[in-house]
Amino acid sequence: MFTNIGLRAVLKVQASVLRESSAALCCAASVKPWTNRSSLLSGPKVRSGSFAVPQPVRHYARAAKKKKTGPESQLSDLPPTMLKMDYAAVPLAQTTDDLVKRLLSLELASHKEKLQLKQEQLIAKVQRDESDRSSEEVQVAILTARIRNYQEHLQKHHKDKANKRRMLMAIDRRKKILKHLRLIRYDAFEKVCEQLGITYTFPPEYYRRATRRWMAKKEFCIKVFKAVQKQKAEQRLKIKQSSGSTDTESAKTNAAEI
Repeated sequence: MFTNIGLRAVLKVQASVLRESSAALCCAASVKPWTNRSSLLSGPKVRSGSFAVPQPVRHYARAAKKKKTGPESQLSDLPPTMLKMDYAAVPLAQTTDDLVKRLLSLELASHKEKLQLKQEQLIAKVQRDESDRSSEEVQVAILTARIRNYQEHLQKHHKDKANKRRMLMAIDRRKKILKHLRLIRYDAFEKVCEQLGITYTFPPEYYRRATRRWMAKKEFCIKVFKAVQKQKAEQRLKIKQSSGSTDTESAKTNAAEI
């Protein structure tokens, strides 16, 4: 008798455990795969005798950020295996092992050294002879390398006012040299612009800084000019009308005399 009562109690406990486990499995199956894992591990929450399914947490995939590709640098055409300018003419540097060549190449060179080498390449395109270092063509080449370097720097650091001022000063200096070179040696001027890729724009014949005071004065002068033209047109119309009336009166008097 006691054994039957014990068996019944054990069966009741097992049945209740099976019911709870089946309910938990049904709840977990109804939850979508993007549900938060912590909510599944904690099990279903019971509210007023029924199982409450937690809300799914959606993790949407984010698009990969595109890297901003700026304009191509003037130093990008320099190969990294090229030797530095100080070691290019040394014959021993050409016969050394690969490790030493790498140390002497542009791969580990600073930006200043690369810019110096680029400047020498631009000078070699326009100089008159090998010993020419002070002609107007060479000065234009040096200023061109500096201006392009300033432009690349300001695209990354647009609030650098000091370098912007230096760039504008270099542009003005190059304009003056090109203007003088165009007047005295036009063939050299064309060669410099073609070799260095410079687009020369002619300065305006008349230039005045557009300030608020000047704009207001110009607008007032235009209004005065229009008012004067309107008055002159009215005066011309009155003169025509008066001349027309005198002609008709003279015609009437001539007719009466006849």
